[in-house]
Amino acid sequence: MTVPGEYVSRDTQIEKLSGQSFGVMIVGGGNSGAVSAAALAARGVKVALVDRGDFAGGTSQESSNLIWGGIKYLENYEFSLVRNLCRSRNRLMRAYPTNIREIRFLTVVDSGSPHGPGIIGAGASLYWLIGDMATRAPLFFGPGGVRKRDALVDTERVRGGVEYSDAFLVENDARFVFSFVRSATEAGAAAVNYMNVADASFDGGRWSVQLVDQITGDSHSATAKVLVNATGPYVDCFNDQLDVTAQHELYLSKGIHLTVPRISEHDHVLAFFDDEQRLFFVLPMGRVSVIGTTDTRVDSPEVAVQDSDRQFLLDQVNQRLDLAVPLRKEDIIAERVGVRPLAINRGAGKRSVKSWTSLSRKHVIEVDRERSYLSIFGGKLSDALNIGAEVCAKVNSLDVPVTPGKVRWYGESSGRDRAQFMAQARRLLASTTKNQDPVALWRRYDLAAYHVLALVEADPSLGDEILPGSGYILAEAAHMANTEMIVTLDDFLRRRTKLALLYSRNELESAPALRHACQLLFAAEATARWTEYFESDEDSP
Repeated sequence: MTVPGEYVSRDTQIEKLSGQSFGVMIVGGGNSGAVSAAALAARGVKVALVDRGDFAGGTSQESSNLIWGGIKYLENYEFSLVRNLCRSRNRLMRAYPTNIREIRFLTVVDSGSPHGPGIIGAGASLYWLIGDMATRAPLFFGPGGVRKRDALVDTERVRGGVEYSDAFLVENDARFVFSFVRSATEAGAAAVNYMNVADASFDGGRWSVQLVDQITGDSHSATAKVLVNATGPYVDCFNDQLDVTAQHELYLSKGIHLTVPRISEHDHVLAFFDDEQRLFFVLPMGRVSVIGTTDTRVDSPEVAVQDSDRQFLLDQVNQRLDLAVPLRKEDIIAERVGVRPLAINRGAGKRSVKSWTSLSRKHVIEVDRERSYLSIFGGKLSDALNIGAEVCAKVNSLDVPVTPGKVRWYGESSGRDRAQFMAQARRLLASTTKNQDPVALWRRYDLAAYHVLALVEADPSLGDEILPGSGYILAEAAHMANTEMIVTLDDFLRRRTKLALLYSRNELESAPALRHACQLLFAAEATARWTEYFESDEDSP
């Protein structure tokens, strides 16, 4: 095991992986793979986790940053699913008090909504009860009440509104997923990003896995008793690669988010039904608002934001908000696009668009006992704890001993630890920086935040913000360089932080302190990494 914040380089992780024998190897470092690695490693299993890209570099970085119980699934009477998701949400809120917080949703019901205020209000009340009343109770409004709650809502066609609670990630989704990777390595797992599985074969009761380092081109190998396919929207592709026939398959739905300058001063989420009677949100994220998501059937995990996607969301928002100046494409700061992996029975046949859009994000973990192989279909951030527990149970059933009973593998350190850190951090930061919130350091690094403080104490200039008002300081980049396996500048801007979601590329490129952060991260390779990032995707916002 390692100490929180201890030096954890990608090279040392490769040494722990290459040529070694594991109880379980997990392919895919998104939400499902990361929580599986953390849960198994904490229970004494020797685990390897690999991803052909960066951790959380796919679907797990494209969410709405919500931890929710799936209120919309009530429409299809999936009460058991909603119950399980709400219970998971509640556990996550208790386990991550600074990172996962309750947030209010103001659902605006207009003449084009699929249901009236009464039915939606009844659903919100049922949702609250199913969720053990762990959040604030729902409230109900007429058109005038909606206007009072948020004067930006154009109430001309509004019939009423319903306000209820769910939860959101204060940091970004990818950062949250990386916390599970960090937990896994602290418990002894080997975790390597940018490591592709070139081939894998099962013989003599073990998997032999051939790996290729996507950065250096070097080849590596390892063996494992159990192989877990946690590749998210690529689960079918990886099964095909290994000639695995599963009982389930995926349908894929593309969703996009647009980041624009902050629309509303309120900290609630605005929820609307679009012209096709699908929910979309206007979510607060610091200095910006995030608009999304869409729901478009696609055949491939490889997707991009189309001009029609942008215009659709902008039109929907402009029709429903009373903005002094309508939003335009020029207002877009950043874009996000990903696919939802929706699990269905392989024998179900083709579904109509109407039935397809009713599919939920429930996960299915399928076991091939003859080959000691797991396939994880579907899943979402809210379901993280359930997935981790189920993977442990299924791995144990495949003759890989998993320590039983309650074992801590997720959550923040104790409130006492947090209070002690806050006291020390406030004393130090008060004399070195005016803009860093010590709660943010704790939220991002937990006990390892002491290492960030030590860097500031040794060099007060590292207390400077990377971008004004961002809340990220240079000491964090210095800390991440040694502990978070950052390979590209995009890893830092998009996944370990949310800077690329808060600032345009022009703002990022013109920030002197970001150049300093790049130097701290990459040393001699800083210029190459900077050029690589800012000369790619030049058409992006």
